[in-house]
Amino acid sequence: MGNNVTFSRPDGKTLSGYLAEPQAAAGAPSIVVIQEWWGVNDQIRQVADRLAAQGYRALVPDLYRGKSTLEAAEAEHLMKDLDFGDAAGQDIRGAVQFLRTNGGRCGIAGFCMGGALTLLSAVHVPEIDATVVFYGYPPLEYVDAAKIRAPLIGHFALRDALFPIEKVDALEAKLREAGVAFEFFRYDAQHAFCNETQVGEGKLMPVLEFEATAAEQAWGRTMEFFGRHLR
Repeated sequence: MGNNVTFSRPDGKTLSGYLAEPQAAAGAPSIVVIQEWWGVNDQIRQVADRLAAQGYRALVPDLYRGKSTLEAAEAEHLMKDLDFGDAAGQDIRGAVQFLRTNGGRCGIAGFCMGGALTLLSAVHVPEIDATVVFYGYPPLEYVDAAKIRAPLIGHFALRDALFPIEKVDALEAKLREAGVAFEFFRYDAQHAFCNETQVGEGKLMPVLEFEATAAEQAWGRTMEFFGRHLR
């Protein structure tokens, strides 16, 4: 179990977040975990807890300032009200800077909306050492690939109704042209295939679906990638 913490953004404003720490926290590598569009809920906190169990300090910045929802319409409203540039350049960068004060290297992993923000952070947060994107991307004109310095991997769903795979192909071409060190993986799955709460009647949207095999593969690849670049 983690704790709520408060940290500073580069502009001096403060933000809260959920911090999960391993038993040996001093000098441990760290990961900023970026929420789906639902907000900071139990599921995304459990992702941070899982990373802490693997030896990482994991911080989930509260981008919605205390708000979360189970309703898709409200989630869409919260996401549309979010200033993505401010979230990447201030909230997420502040979280990275906060974690790096403890020593160790720092990565970012984001899911859905958080995947889009992770790509923007790869552009706007020079302090990061590794980046993992789960099934999300911003409008591609906002991805200045020439500014991406940290290695990157991405996990995308072939049957994703929210983030069509065709644009993943275009993103891949853009990154390749800029010489970014990256690798994308494609899974025969729907959106949110790593979110274990999206099963059966408990699913929040019909286009979301947990897929255990794909989730296990993506998690294993993520741990191997972070192990190489953060440890």
